[in-house]
Amino acid sequence: MRILMLGGTEFAGRAITEDALARGWDVTVFHRGRHAPPQGVASLHGDRTTEDGLHALATDEEWDAVVDTWSAAPSVVRDTARLLEGRVGRYVYISSRSVYVFPEPDALGEDAPVVDGSPDDGDDVDYAAAKRGAELAVLDVFGDRALLVRAGLILGPYENIGRLPWWLNRIAKGGKVLAPGPRDAGLQYIDVRDLAAWTLDAVEQELGGPFDLVSPPDHTTMRELLEACVQTTASDAELVWTPPEKILEAGIEPWMDLPIWLPPGEDYDTLHRGNVAKALSTGLRCRTVQETVTDTWEWLQSIGGRAPQRPDRPVVGLDPETEAKVLRR
Repeated sequence: MRILMLGGTEFAGRAITEDALARGWDVTVFHRGRHAPPQGVASLHGDRTTEDGLHALATDEEWDAVVDTWSAAPSVVRDTARLLEGRVGRYVYISSRSVYVFPEPDALGEDAPVVDGSPDDGDDVDYAAAKRGAELAVLDVFGDRALLVRAGLILGPYENIGRLPWWLNRIAKGGKVLAPGPRDAGLQYIDVRDLAAWTLDAVEQELGGPFDLVSPPDHTTMRELLEACVQTTASDAELVWTPPEKILEAGIEPWMDLPIWLPPGEDYDTLHRGNVAKALSTGLRCRTVQETVTDTWEWLQSIGGRAPQRPDRPVVGLDPETEAKVLRR
């Protein structure tokens, strides 16, 4: 296989690139040059947001598939898809389950209604509309040769959002840790390497259309996740399980202050109770939470303990003073 990776130097893009290389595929990475790509790729530089940013791709070179992780202006994806038309067999767009109208109806999966979007939109639209607009941009050009990977919560090595790295570093510090209940609430997420493996398998299978990509509901629980963090970091941390209502009363924001966690309700049902039967039927395999936590911690330690932070995403994590105040209560 000959693959063109748009990005390929951070998180999901890097995991997909490394998996493709491990398969012996020929990989070309088109990126801005801010981060070094994995060794073994052909590297092309360009900034897709500038007027002549796609110049390096304006050749007669052909690829079996292109993988695109773009999250901002859909018009950028539109221009790229048009440029590559006729030279790429399949366009894989890493989208998001955020494209569904909230709250997502129970068990509808890929048939759930989606938000409005336009392939001509710029940076002035929100995340959901941007992802949907980019989907439409790819569909307009590639039709049934467009694969839309609607990922859920992504965790694992290379994470540059900060969710699992925050929990690992907080628990590694030890002491009493505010643990949000219900402790046995199920969690849905996808290890970035499982996302990469399924995506490249789907390219080989010549799949098209939308696929929700996240683990089955109850793949793990909040308790199993945090206990895995304690075990992996060899910490003396004591998990102080606290009812959701007490956490909310303290003004603590779910998802942002306490990453990954959501209290029972519509947000939780949408993020952690999704129907992923379609992806499972095409070979999606999800590794254990212990493996994800262990490998993420090893990666964190290898880079000095501090995860990279995407500049377009807010910093997550609970303020220590707020945590201490709630624990005293």
